[in-house]
Amino acid sequence: MKTRATALIPFVPSGPDFDVAIAFFSDLGFETAWQNGDIAGLRFGGAYFMLQNIHIPVWQENQMHVVEVDDLDAYWAEIDALGLPAKYAGVRTKPPTDYPWGREVHIIDPAGVCWHFRKAR
Repeated sequence: MKTRATALIPFVPSGPDFDVAIAFFSDLGFETAWQNGDIAGLRFGGAYFMLQNIHIPVWQENQMHVVEVDDLDAYWAEIDALGLPAKYAGVRTKPPTDYPWGREVHIIDPAGVCWHFRKAR
């Protein structure tokens, strides 16, 4: 194959409240690049996804995404200071943990999607 893929851009469900999801991802560092009705493009550095206003718990609770950041411990300090679990219903966080594949922070978003933030390789 001569053609190369240049990006993989997932669609991520917002859960029950699209506006709350946008605010949550803004707290994580994502900027809304554009919004058109029930869909928005969100960007954080080189990470990009499309947030879709949809609420199907079985889909949401079976999704995981990985975002690499340049300084995981500094990112965690910023995120932890926001008190996200108290601010958003259903949100859970797990501080930096070392695994055989690397160091990660886990965050469950308001829809139930699991986000793995890890140190960039």
